[in-house]
Amino acid sequence: MINSRRKSDIDLISEDLRNLLLTIGTPKKTEKGAFLFQEGMDASELYLVKSGLVQISKLTAEGKELNLRICKKDDIVGELILFSEDAKYMLSAMVLSEGEVLVLNKEVLEKELMKNNQLTYEFIKWISSHLRAVQSKIIDLVLHGKKGALFSTLIRFSNSYGVQTKDGILIDIHLTNQELAKFCSATRESVNRMLSELRKNKIIATDESGKITILDIDYLKCSIGCDTCQIDECHID
Repeated sequence: MINSRRKSDIDLISEDLRNLLLTIGTPKKTEKGAFLFQEGMDASELYLVKSGLVQISKLTAEGKELNLRICKKDDIVGELILFSEDAKYMLSAMVLSEGEVLVLNKEVLEKELMKNNQLTYEFIKWISSHLRAVQSKIIDLVLHGKKGALFSTLIRFSNSYGVQTKDGILIDIHLTNQELAKFCSATRESVNRMLSELRKNKIIATDESGKITILDIDYLKCSIGCDTCQIDECHID
């Protein structure tokens, strides 16, 4: 089992808000490959992941899938619909590995939050931090193109799954080039070329199992003007 360095969403909210979510949630089993929701659907539910993994993605204007996040145990999914009239899901959530979620009815949660201004403020503040994380990833793609998106993705994976070694930061998770491409809204072929260039310039190395070690993370950060963000904002999961 590979453990993320990032705290779960539940760990970042107060005990009162945590208890509220657990109280109103209804358990539901999830199957690999199924969608909790898809972009553009009418939105009436949020989800709290209890086990398994859920991938959050968005379609670009070119129709390509852009992966934004991998949610794990105790993460909240679908939070952007809260306090929206005639809400539609802005993103898609697909189950990567079977498990269980708690289903949170949007209207029920809103009514409960409105009874407590402090909890409402806390939830909105928490949502804004998620928006900043999504926006920063999209900005990397817009300002720096596919190469910037790849560099940003490698940095985020290092924050989520990085292990410091004598050579650099090992991204301790198996990633295919096709999977990396979906986090960059790029083709597998273009990611292949960019990774080859990084290996040639000794910025990264790849071991026999295919895992990537970042040898010079400062190069990646400087190339995209990367700020020093908190790990809870600059991550992939």
